[in-house]
Amino acid sequence: MKYKILKLVCLSLLMFVVTVTSAQVVYEFSPTDSDITSSVRQAIENTSDKHIKLVFNKGVYRFDPKYAFERFSFITNHGNGYKKVIFRFENFESVEVEGNDSEFVFHGQVAPFQFEKCKNINVQNIALDWDIPFIFEAKVKAVNEVEGWMDVNPLTKGFSWKLKGNHISFPNIGGFSYHELGHTHNFNAETKSTAHGAKGLHLNPERVEKLKNGAYRFYQKLKSYPQVGTIIASKGEKGTNRYAPAFQTQNCKDVVFDKVIVHHALGMGFLFERTENIQILNSGVYTKDGSDKYISSTADATHFANCKGDVLIENCRIESMLDDGTNVHGTYVEVDRIINDYTVRVALKHFEQAGFEFAGIGDEVWFIQSPSPKRGHVNTVSEVTQINETYSDLKFENKIPHNLVLGDVLENKTWNPYFTMRGCKITKHRARNMMIKTPKKIIIENNYLSSEMSSIGLRGETVNWYESGAVEDVVIRNNHFFNCAHGGAEHAVLWVSPKLNKSFDKTELYDRNIIFEGNLIETFDNRIVWADRLDGLVFKGNTIKQTNGVKQLFPKAPLFDFENCNDINIIENVYQGKATNFFETDEKTSVTLKVKKNKGFSYKK
Repeated sequence: MKYKILKLVCLSLLMFVVTVTSAQVVYEFSPTDSDITSSVRQAIENTSDKHIKLVFNKGVYRFDPKYAFERFSFITNHGNGYKKVIFRFENFESVEVEGNDSEFVFHGQVAPFQFEKCKNINVQNIALDWDIPFIFEAKVKAVNEVEGWMDVNPLTKGFSWKLKGNHISFPNIGGFSYHELGHTHNFNAETKSTAHGAKGLHLNPERVEKLKNGAYRFYQKLKSYPQVGTIIASKGEKGTNRYAPAFQTQNCKDVVFDKVIVHHALGMGFLFERTENIQILNSGVYTKDGSDKYISSTADATHFANCKGDVLIENCRIESMLDDGTNVHGTYVEVDRIINDYTVRVALKHFEQAGFEFAGIGDEVWFIQSPSPKRGHVNTVSEVTQINETYSDLKFENKIPHNLVLGDVLENKTWNPYFTMRGCKITKHRARNMMIKTPKKIIIENNYLSSEMSSIGLRGETVNWYESGAVEDVVIRNNHFFNCAHGGAEHAVLWVSPKLNKSFDKTELYDRNIIFEGNLIETFDNRIVWADRLDGLVFKGNTIKQTNGVKQLFPKAPLFDFENCNDINIIENVYQGKATNFFETDEKTSVTLKVKKNKGFSYKK
């Protein structure tokens, strides 16, 4: 293949090598102690070809916001606004980023990677981190619940914070600071896992006092206090503590991340919006081994909003984030106005969904009309008019339902993925291992899972985030669940719990067809399955073993709790433990409930 090599001088006076082939333009970078943001920006912006490859020779690369590309960004589940973007790819037919096991170190408020309207994205062999994390961490030394204070020793090495007046501010970088500690979680200092029985905190002390022994006393009345010896980690106040994900893709197709590690992010690790066919392989979101950092991404490790095609997460290590390991969902929008027989105005209901693209021309949409939560009438979008970041007008090919009313919701039928998670380890973090909401096939197999809340949550809802939708085909098999639901709130290994607003029937079946088989569940507590409005569960061939060493949090809870369910089958399972309360069911569920050939527990109507 013919090619030519060019040497260009970048804006930052650094050198990189450009190889032009018949297939793509290849930019080759070498390590340097200087910021190379300008070099990367010039390479991408000067490329007129639709195919680009960036190759980084093995080493450490540094990126600062000073010369970053700046653009207003709509980022679902984050804060919209002008973002400093380091790698900005748009309208490419192929994008390759080869890191050769390099480390990318970012400074300050930056969005590392944005991909929009790109195809054939391949990123591999890179680890991302921040020189100074946007986190405050401290070890709890003393607590006085009566007087309302706790003493802490803040971690200093690698962190940036200061006591100003009576308050702690952090990270104080580039003119930005959090002015309250905000959302806070606490961790076991030895295992780095979320602390057993701990509840989330919101810290905004009335005053902070530095003591003679070097500790800092936080004066704040709390409903619950962290245990002495644990590590508290704070990420700042709501509304500003989700700047941007490490990787964001919008309206892209055929995306592969292989051997890509996110050690820290100012939001989610990986975020995908309206993207088709995604693979995250041999990758991870976790803090660097041996570091004092307890937080990787400050929100979900991986998040998929209105994606389609095949989504695969395989052989990944996911730890230390402050939200779910993965969240897969569609989006409900609410009918705000009926304009004519073919057109409705819809509203995005959560402030962090503002600007999200719910539907495009040609998309099929379900109309869900209260009081039934069932997916009903299907129509195809023929025209979209965006009013602003909250409201859009959708025109359809056929007439809308004649009985549609304000407050009914719409769900995008076209943009739902097949989802597989296989061979992953998800531990040491806040919230659920997985929140999955797609009507397409879901396979969760051969994973090691340990969670603070429920391990696997299935919850479509029209109350807060307006995340759709009801599942219809789920297989959960050959996983190892270990001490799940160890936080202070009551959860279960498998938690099926739709949360719909008052206009919807609270008894009508919602989720369907779950097979939970061949799993090993080692648990300190009782709750295994807690389900509401579930139609069809086969819980078969699982082994449940009670562990020792940590205190039961809800010893009176049942192993199985069902309400308003149908066709529940508990078959050929083994239980080894001390529980005596095995089932709690309502009359509706008990009519079709089948419990047979189990060892260690029984069911009596």
